[in-house]
Amino acid sequence: MASFVGDYFLFLFPSVLLLLLSLTLRLPRVHCWTGLAVRALSWRLWVIICLILGLPLHKNTSARAEEVKSAGTNILSGSGQISDESRLICKPTALAKYLLRHCGSLAKPRLATWPRGDPHLQTLSSLLWGQHGEALQFTRDNLLLKDGGIIAVDWAVGTKMGEAATRKKWDVRKEHQSGVRAPGCFTSAPPVLLLIPQYWGGMTPHLKMLCQQALCQGFYVVVFHPRGTEGCPLTTARVTEFGDPADLEQAVAYVHSRHPSSVLFAVSEGSGSGVLLSYLGECGSSTYLTAAAAISPVLLGQLWFETPMPPIYRWGALFHRKQQLRRYASSFRGVRDVDRALSSSSLRDFEEALFCSPPQPQLSPLNSGLSSRSHSQWGLASSAAWALDERAYPAKDWESYWERNEPLRDADEVAVPVLCVRSSDDPLLPPASTLPLPLFMSNPYFFLMLTDRGGHCGFALEEQGGEIWSHISILEYFRVVAEFLRGDERNRVSWSALMEENSQARLRGWSMAPARRRKATEMRRPRPQAADQCTMDAQEGNFTWKRSYTR
Repeated sequence: MASFVGDYFLFLFPSVLLLLLSLTLRLPRVHCWTGLAVRALSWRLWVIICLILGLPLHKNTSARAEEVKSAGTNILSGSGQISDESRLICKPTALAKYLLRHCGSLAKPRLATWPRGDPHLQTLSSLLWGQHGEALQFTRDNLLLKDGGIIAVDWAVGTKMGEAATRKKWDVRKEHQSGVRAPGCFTSAPPVLLLIPQYWGGMTPHLKMLCQQALCQGFYVVVFHPRGTEGCPLTTARVTEFGDPADLEQAVAYVHSRHPSSVLFAVSEGSGSGVLLSYLGECGSSTYLTAAAAISPVLLGQLWFETPMPPIYRWGALFHRKQQLRRYASSFRGVRDVDRALSSSSLRDFEEALFCSPPQPQLSPLNSGLSSRSHSQWGLASSAAWALDERAYPAKDWESYWERNEPLRDADEVAVPVLCVRSSDDPLLPPASTLPLPLFMSNPYFFLMLTDRGGHCGFALEEQGGEIWSHISILEYFRVVAEFLRGDERNRVSWSALMEENSQARLRGWSMAPARRRKATEMRRPRPQAADQCTMDAQEGNFTWKRSYTR
């Protein structure tokens, strides 16, 4: 009998222990202590994992720092100091004040904290295994360029869940977003949103989510794919350099010819900002874009390539680029140093091997006939080489390569508002202390939204709904900028009135012929004098936002 009671007690002991433990955890104080203990244990485990993988730990990822931080954020305008607060850094102009008053998402970034807000988890999630959206569907247009190359533009035509369901889903989300106004642009002529992926190409989950959210708000969405990326065929022995906007310029002209009555916006993801910022600088006021934005942008290209990247990210980027090069290795072997590029161990070595070469000897008059042969050697016709100018041949060295590819080399020529969204804990970009803050504080067209956390193209919100703050704020920023530029201070044209105007123009008809592509030297206009371009009030500091369309 005693043995039976002992066996029965041992049999019930685990169940009784679990019952007592569950009752104990219901106590508020015990529940709080348990949560803190689990959080501390998880943090220490994550620190060990980061040390093993060689991932840097930012101070904002510390659990203790997150507990001490206040929930609110402070928006500063025109401040040049780096701190842990989210703020808008820009020149105090009329547009900057208008953005702070009407763009509620910029003033209330409630970003996720650790562990969801960890920069490495957000970066890997946005680039690899994040939410892919409800099966986006695209239709592709392959564009034949003047040099014989081909680029691809993918038009988003919807999702499998249907347009009505996606709009209903967006309407439900809007009810939970206080202070955020979505553009009411469900008209016959909605705006067009051009998306520019990372420099190495491909659609990331982060970009697909932006595409889906823009579709829900009524945008025409088109994705630009450079030559040789995302299944786009490579027909010439030429790949796009980091800051070469020639292909994007022709893509923008084509998109505008398809929808000439719609306003055109552009968003770049990560290193794709090199092409976007170069395009805005070379085209100046002749661009068809109304406004642009860059998420986690690479503002200083040479510094980005020369700054050591964490091993896991460096290996991933190099593997992706080498896979693209191996596909055309036999075609490039005669004109590029393919073997050196494939054996490189850093992004700088790969870029230098692919686009830089030692200086070529000068051709004597007797050997001038070889010049036409050199054009064909690089896979370019004589007319195409003339149009490309210096880009028809590889750069002489690393410094000369960046003289023609630095994203901000023509920043003074930019004539449309550009919003750059960047986090201080971005593991793929140089430290925030290297940001060109004087540019944002002196140029009225550049705006920098600097947050204390967000990772690289992450910016997840604190709510568990899977929303991305950068997507919400950028789409709202486009609506506010269009509202500001299309109206004046007394009689401002609303977004709905702008869409109605575009709709009437569409009914009257238009010509669908694509615009003629101009050379970069032709598209650069002499900058108007300061007295003619802007008027600054001594007390208010208002900037007159008027662009000169001289097509």
